[in-house]
Amino acid sequence: MPGEIVDVNGTQLYCEISGDDDLPVVVFVHGFSLDTRMWDGQVAAFSERYRVLRYDLRGFGRSAVPEANVPYQHQADLAAVLDHFGIAQAAIVGLSLGGAVALDFALNRPERVRALVLAGSIVPGLATPDLAEISRAVWRSGKVGGADAAKALWIESPLFETVHTRPSVSDAFRSMVTDYSGWGWTDADPGHWAEPDCNAQLGNITAPTLVVVGGFDLDGMQNNADALAAGIPGAELVVLPGLGHLPNMEDAAAFNRVVLDFLDG
Repeated sequence: MPGEIVDVNGTQLYCEISGDDDLPVVVFVHGFSLDTRMWDGQVAAFSERYRVLRYDLRGFGRSAVPEANVPYQHQADLAAVLDHFGIAQAAIVGLSLGGAVALDFALNRPERVRALVLAGSIVPGLATPDLAEISRAVWRSGKVGGADAAKALWIESPLFETVHTRPSVSDAFRSMVTDYSGWGWTDADPGHWAEPDCNAQLGNITAPTLVVVGGFDLDGMQNNADALAAGIPGAELVVLPGLGHLPNMEDAAAFNRVVLDFLDG
């Protein structure tokens, strides 16, 4: 699928869009250190029924790295991307960091969210101790040994243990992390979430919401999923057995079936 670099919000973001213009839109938002390629297993399946948009967050993939000391918000970037393509409303599917972006977007621009899917999601304002411990170790490694040292530790961290039980998935994951600039481990990120934190506002989410988590994901991510399902009015929780932090990559068919059933409904 051909992509393009779009100029929005004073930066450049890499985007790919496919599907007929008259179809409802689904936007896929990737996780930390990854990029649009993590959704390769979704594009064909979803494009049969939806117009599919995926993009690289600021600082990842082929998008520009944030400028030092220049504040930004991922949710504002997402809004600008939708504006660029003339999209008024969409279903937003986010994983991990992408889930946090989707949450922030849904809370600040509710009229633009037709449905919300949060997979293995981070929740701004809600502590995730086991993920925080992993992240601190990787960050320290990056400060001392540079981006390559951080990447090596991140790839082999417990967060991605199940990814490496599937060779083709492991290869794709390693490729994305290897291609990542690593700036998030070596530089201060001027990005920030809207306030108050998402965790304090879950009850304000109005979009139909599906919460997805792999049964083998970290305990902290399981707790996040439970908090989202309990806090968002009417939210549905689905646990995908045998899968970890990247369920859409580890078992694309299972993930696609669950999300398409939700969106179609």
